[in-house]
Amino acid sequence: MNLLLHTCCGPCSVYPIAELQQQGHDITGYFYNPNIHPFREFKRRLASMRLCSEGKGIFCEYDTEYGLVKYLRRVVFHEEERCGLCYALRLEEVARKTKELGLDGFTSTLLYSRYQKHKLICTIAGEMAQKYDVEFFYQDFRAGWQAGIDESITLDLYRQPYCGCIYSEQERYDKSKRRKKAGK
Repeated sequence: MNLLLHTCCGPCSVYPIAELQQQGHDITGYFYNPNIHPFREFKRRLASMRLCSEGKGIFCEYDTEYGLVKYLRRVVFHEEERCGLCYALRLEEVARKTKELGLDGFTSTLLYSRYQKHKLICTIAGEMAQKYDVEFFYQDFRAGWQAGIDESITLDLYRQPYCGCIYSEQERYDKSKRRKKAGK
């Protein structure tokens, strides 16, 4: 298949790219992540994805617009549902881009992370595939979690310490938020 691979960052892309290449798919990467905060983090992840795509030999398109305002307009006052809203924001654009490029289908490196809401991603991706009349190519990439980490270290890719959004950044560094999340 000719697939558009939504890429959230370099480290999370390493294993899915290898798997899809091994299966014989033609892959075009697409970096679209208006959720990433702050601006310097966005730039670091963008640079890391560029290194990854060059190292893995795939063409990748990059949306280089820092989309904080777009993201916040979607999630403010809906913080409890922010992950689903964020997935929808990104996966709708990926499905639209797949249609625009005339590719067979799309998938996402979000399906690699053990920390993402896998079932919710699949549900939303399926809805967006139907909306744009393209195929959502499902594969659970979580089995390659450690292999992806190991290779991203070998490739010297920047490895981020949180999901990407302003809320996940606070949960990562604000001890009071971590205690609440852990149920303490």
